[in-house]
Amino acid sequence: MTDALKPLVDSLQFKDTAHSYFTAPSGPKSINNEDDAAESVHHCLPALEKALPQHDGFLVACYSKHPLVSRLKVHAAITSSRKPITGIFEASVAYSLQIIHPDESFGIVSTGKVWEKILSDAVVDFLGTGSAASKRFAGVETTGLNATDLHDAPKEEVRRRMKDAVKRLLGKGKVGAICLGCAGMAGMDEIVREACVEELREVEGGRVRIMDGVVAGAL
Repeated sequence: MTDALKPLVDSLQFKDTAHSYFTAPSGPKSINNEDDAAESVHHCLPALEKALPQHDGFLVACYSKHPLVSRLKVHAAITSSRKPITGIFEASVAYSLQIIHPDESFGIVSTGKVWEKILSDAVVDFLGTGSAASKRFAGVETTGLNATDLHDAPKEEVRRRMKDAVKRLLGKGKVGAICLGCAGMAGMDEIVREACVEELREVEGGRVRIMDGVVAGAL
């Protein structure tokens, strides 16, 4: 999954920035709920600590309110130098709000159904405005697959489930941006675009912005 993110970052063609990638040496194979996310911190942080002084910023590539983000922000190696830390969830929400029109909303397409409430609550918490923020947030629709299924399941099944989730999201109002709610969805922009065009036709479907949190975070 980490390897699938590299072409996205490379495509941005930063000239004066070098990127390195880290995968936990052990831990959950797929982050399927908040417990998995919490467990992954215990596997990531000890191995990451030696790299903290060697880098100028960090992007946590798990689409959730991942506790590693907050743990890194208060780490002495970070606070002493004010290095930027964010997650792909936070980056995609912030970027979506910048690019949608005032009368539009953004939504998230994610994996298992458990993420519908988790991510909805996380958006409200991140925006810090209570449930009133929902007028800019269309909600979360899920595929019923987990992160590893996105690459291991039959491609046509993944495509069908992704498109169905996108179309359900588009049915919730004037959606101007769709966030790919899993790092495992990297490179699946084309599937989302196809669903937008099928549901809204060529012109309107082509206007929907597709937000990859890895790209948003790198920017």
